[in-house]
Parts: sequence; C-alpha cells; structure tokens
Amino acid sequence: MNQINSNLLSKVPEITLTFWIIKIFATTLGETGGDAVSMSMELGYLVSTVIFALIFFIAVFTQIRAKLFHPWIYWITIIATTTVGTTLADFADRSLGIGYAGGTTLLLTLLALSFFLWHKTLGHVSMNTIGDNKTELFYWVTIMFSQTLGTALGDWTADTAGLGYTGGIYIFGGLLLIIIAAHLWTRIPKVILFWSAFILTRPFGAVLGDFLDKPINHGGLALSRYTASLVLLGLISLGLIMFPQRAAKGSGH
Repeated sequence: MNQINSNLLSKVPEITLTFWIIKIFATTLGETGGDAVSMSMELGYLVSTVIFALIFFIAVFTQIRAKLFHPWIYWITIIATTTVGTTLADFADRSLGIGYAGGTTLLLTLLALSFFLWHKTLGHVSMNTIGDNKTELFYWVTIMFSQTLGTALGDWTADTAGLGYTGGIYIFGGLLLIIIAAHLWTRIPKVILFWSAFILTRPFGAVLGDFLDKPINHGGLALSRYTASLVLLGLISLGLIMFPQRAAKGSGH
C-alpha cells in the first residue's frame, strides 16, 4: 500500500470555516447557474452539460498543470464541478427518464467506485495531500461524482420524497450539524468526516439554490437565477479576498 508523502506540496486549501462557507456558496451557485443556462436561457440539459463539461475539463487541466496552490483556480474548478453536476444530473434524471431515485442510486455507485479505486490504487483518500497528477485526478473525478450526486439527491428529497425545498434544507442542514458534532466530540477519522460533509454540502446547496429561484407556488422565492448567481459569485469572490487561503498541510488522516 502506498504511503502519503506529507512533505508533498498540496494544491488544495486548508479546511477551515471559510472553506465550508465558500463551498456552500459554490454548490448553491452550481444550482442557480446551471438552471440559468439550461432553463432560463432555454439551452436544455444536454447542451448545457456539454458547455459546462468543457469548462470543467479546462479548469481541471489548468488546476493539474499548476505547480502550486492557487485559490482562484481551485474554486473556479469547484464551481465548474458543481455546475456540470447540476445539468448532468438533471439530464440523467429528466431527459433520460431514470428518475431521481435511479439517478441517485447510479451516482452513489459511481462515487463509491471512485473512492474504492482511489484507495486501491494509492492507499488513501486524503483530502489534504493533493499534489501529484494521479492523486489530483482521483480527487477531481471523485468531487465531480459527489457534486452530481448532490443534485440528484437534493431533487429526490425535495420532489419525490415530498419534503420540499425548506424540508430539504432542514434535513441536509441537520446532517451537517451532526457531522460538526462528530468532529468536535468523537474520534471518527477526519477524512471520513470531511468527505461526508463535502458530499452533503452539495444537496444542501442544491435545495437552497432551488429555494431561491423556483416559483413561489412550488415552494421557492422566485428570485432571478441570474441575480442569485451573480450575488453568490460576488460572495465567493469577497470571501477569497477578505480571507486569504493557504495550502493544506499534513496527510489528511
């Protein structure tokens, strides 16, 4: 089993409160931004997925080619994963007709397979020591699956399960609070808690984004998708400017 080189320069940020706040903004932006292109611009899920997939591949290529951690490149890549995840999940759930439950099951399987192959190949699924190309590729593929799963899971909770957007916010917000409690008062490995929180922030952002821009008679606030997306993008930018981020250290265990 391969060992993690703790001296390897990491190209991901330290896991701080700012990280999680920006992550939630980014996942919410993925929902409003993805819907703005696929629905408001009426490009459809397939065309929108192709557009965002291209942006995703360019962003990941740029991130992998970078020698050091660059906060703006990292978060642009995160946003790219969450927007392509939104339209890809919607395309699978709605256009292909497999439904939210089918899409959630498929994506959960792909996510589990990604974790399995990552651990089988490198001996770890560290969230901190991401510096070599192979590890970083596993990292971003896993994140892309988690972001796509989050959209399907959020839609399934709000629509199929009948909990609505506010119900989804309470459910996923409550699960995130449980993870925070586990971080503070248990000895559960940090890597497990990190990936659990990382995965759950996506459906939380999905239902929050839908709550902001869906019609009032569907349980939303009917805000403009363009306005909501620009405000969220502004908040992310403000967070990066006001709270400069540093590269993560350590093995991530």
